[in-house]
Amino acid sequence: MNTAPSLRTQVKRGAPKASYDPALLHAIVDAAYICQIAFADAHGVHCIPTACWRSGDHLYIHGSNGSRMLQRLTEQDCCVTITHLDGIVLARSAFSHTMNYRSAMVYGRFEAVGEAAKRQALEDFMEHLVPGRQALVRAGNDKEFAATTALRISLAEAVCKVRSGPPSDDEEDLDIATWAGVLPLAQVRGSPVPDPRCALPAPDHVRDWATS
Repeated sequence: MNTAPSLRTQVKRGAPKASYDPALLHAIVDAAYICQIAFADAHGVHCIPTACWRSGDHLYIHGSNGSRMLQRLTEQDCCVTITHLDGIVLARSAFSHTMNYRSAMVYGRFEAVGEAAKRQALEDFMEHLVPGRQALVRAGNDKEFAATTALRISLAEAVCKVRSGPPSDDEEDLDIATWAGVLPLAQVRGSPVPDPRCALPAPDHVRDWATS
């Protein structure tokens, strides 16, 4: 079910590409490892990439307690963006070239994750990165957790924008004798590279990395 746009999420340019469907938003966030966060401080406006993951209806990030960004994000509204580039669209005219993509913008203010929930949130992050990994590594200790801040932002005020398919050439350009179509782009998982100091056989979640 689509949610109504806010003043900040209402798309005016390319409005047919916009969506407010929470299921689509969740899929775009879940496919991401990195988001971009725009905020301001006394030194100006910044846009910083950081690791992200989703749990329920919130997007999560984490970092050092001393992080300038994390300190500012609980004091002001910000904008979080995620983009997946799926292809370069080659048209018959230069100005009709475009890209296929899936993107999301989230507005709001981050809140700190309480100490009781922080451990679970960071375990969720590990499972997002590589499912099955958390059970096979040393868990964080009290000192590490104490030095780490986890924040979350609601996905309630968000918009997706998606473009897919072939070029949209003007009718008068269809007879131009040049190739038109899509050059697909995709994120590809490579074969695992073991640490030279590790002689152990790869567990299932490592062996299956390139094919999952």
